[in-house]
Amino acid sequence: MSSLYSYDNHLPSQLDPDCTYPTIFTLHGKGSNEQDMFGVVGPLSEEFIIIGIRGDLPMSGGFQYYELKSLGNPLREQFDRSIEQLQAFVQYATDKYPVDPSKRYFLGFSQGAILSMSLALTLGNQLKGIVALNGYVPDFVKTEYALQSTEDVSVFISHGEYDSVFPVSIGHETAAYFQTRTSHSTFKTYPTDHGVSPDNQRDVLQWLREDAGISSKM
Repeated sequence: MSSLYSYDNHLPSQLDPDCTYPTIFTLHGKGSNEQDMFGVVGPLSEEFIIIGIRGDLPMSGGFQYYELKSLGNPLREQFDRSIEQLQAFVQYATDKYPVDPSKRYFLGFSQGAILSMSLALTLGNQLKGIVALNGYVPDFVKTEYALQSTEDVSVFISHGEYDSVFPVSIGHETAAYFQTRTSHSTFKTYPTDHGVSPDNQRDVLQWLREDAGISSKM
């Protein structure tokens, strides 16, 4: 099996060949690349496998996973294909690397957050959790996709209070939706625009360590 995406892989430097590791799959925003979100989760690189997945569509010197007809309105065919390919990528990486299948996470920003939340709904308990930074769930995912149980999926959603791309009201609506689907849901806002603040990063790192059962080194 080969990967349908280019990706950046970070294995712990003191890798134990007899162990499997919690793994974070990162998904970037529009126009960025597979290295972008490593800046957020890099401090976890000795405790987690971190795999940055590059969108397969070029855009403005970077990449995206799908195009938009309008803001908040993905091209459905491309979006559906991305979900299918990302699901396949999870299995590809689990077969290729010492990934602990009981501790697989997606972490995404903006377009990557949208995909991460959609993958939580379609993969269900095949994931341990997701981190969604400044995103939303498309309506067609909620109403037309075959949704899996997410009761045991841990969800961290954050949003900028002054987000000029997706208003913070969208973050509140998205968090309320997941609170009906899992009892393991955290929602936080930060006094930022469409980005990830140092406080946001600190909380994400702490949440991931705690959820994966790793003692903090911070």
